[in-house]
Amino acid sequence: MAAAVLSSLPPLPVHATRCIAILGGSFDPVHNGHVALGDHFVELLQPDELRVIPAGNPWQKHGLQATAAQRVEMVELAFSHEHVPVVIDQQEIRRTTATYTIDTLQALRAELGPEVSIVFLMGADQLQHLDTWQGWQQLFDHAHLCAAARPGFGIDAAQVPDVVMQEFTRRAGTEKEIRTTSHGKAYLASSLDVDISSTEIRSLLQRGERPESLIPARVLDYIEQHHLYQN
Repeated sequence: MAAAVLSSLPPLPVHATRCIAILGGSFDPVHNGHVALGDHFVELLQPDELRVIPAGNPWQKHGLQATAAQRVEMVELAFSHEHVPVVIDQQEIRRTTATYTIDTLQALRAELGPEVSIVFLMGADQLQHLDTWQGWQQLFDHAHLCAAARPGFGIDAAQVPDVVMQEFTRRAGTEKEIRTTSHGKAYLASSLDVDISSTEIRSLLQRGERPESLIPARVLDYIEQHHLYQN
């Protein structure tokens, strides 16, 4: 009985020898908001790798318009400027069932081992609904969670569910702690001032407009060359 109880306890954080930042999303299409979120935490945490994970069949979204291959190619173009290694991880695309972040983080931990800091990045719009995610409190058993505000989506107690804010407050960590421990910390950044949504971009493209200020130039070129998001 004692052994069974011990095996069910969450893993304790350990010293990390590497740091990998994780940025997931539908990327339909990838835009400057995604890039700014990645850039912000790359600058803040100086990770050894930025791993970008396009969603396969996200359970809270329906009707992706670009194919998986097209979304992967757009992500490659969008993050080609980074000064840290960028890996486009297609594990969620290969998954045939609904995509849950908890499954992805468990798979990453199994792949990378215990002595790696895994840092899951999210925007404030995701943070405001974090308590609806499958097994959201168990995410901390596998990774750190870092969120950044954006206009209209704050990270203060008035806009974030109480249970989420309490968890983030209890687990608040410094940049150094996040980089040098394996998991279990939380970080809120209030300085990201980018308000862009993929829905808005698709709407502009469908009306024949060119959202040049919202999408990396190489991604916009790709969209136009492949006639994506048109009526």
